[in-house]
Amino acid sequence: MRVNGIIFDMDVTLLDSMGIWKTLGSDYLRGRGVQPEPGLDERLKAMSLRQAAVYFQENYGVTESVGEILDGVNRMIQHFYLEEAEAKPGAFEFLQRLAAEGVRMCVATATENWLAQAALKRNDLLSFFSQIFTCSDVGVGKDSPKIFKTARKALGTKKAETWVFEDALYAMKSARKAGLHIAAIADDSQKKDREAIRETADVFFQNYQEASEVFFQ
Repeated sequence: MRVNGIIFDMDVTLLDSMGIWKTLGSDYLRGRGVQPEPGLDERLKAMSLRQAAVYFQENYGVTESVGEILDGVNRMIQHFYLEEAEAKPGAFEFLQRLAAEGVRMCVATATENWLAQAALKRNDLLSFFSQIFTCSDVGVGKDSPKIFKTARKALGTKKAETWVFEDALYAMKSARKAGLHIAAIADDSQKKDREAIRETADVFFQNYQEASEVFFQ
């Protein structure tokens, strides 16, 4: 297959980090004495942190500013990204091989830039990427193809030669709208959407060893 550029999701795709996000929104509200609605965290998955902050204001009467909410959420997760988040097995070797082949790479993530940089650097992954695009910086969540379009243009690669590595179904659908190929990496968090993910992605890998076998035939 012809691959000149790859846009990598970070959480769950490059880093084993889904655990910190599973109940983050609910935990934030409970910390302020507010009872979250059933299914809130699932609903927040498709939002950027900024969108989630506005949602808290509009639906839960949170009186802090968007900036104050973001600061509060980031304080809850910063230790994890600065000290604990680990790379997915085989990710370093896969990226190293892509770099040796001259493939251009960047990151598109809902996590704030400074936290993403810190976690990637600590795992020796940061140097592989030309840029990190965050939902906050681009101004949309991954329910919009804009972040993938922006990242692809920055890579300077043709759509037909650009891939997106993702774990989330809604983000894959957005990448498809951007005209890009999709590679899905398996994770336990996908159980509910596993079959739909298989149908949406061009290729589905259990791990990076499988990805290497396909991309470096």
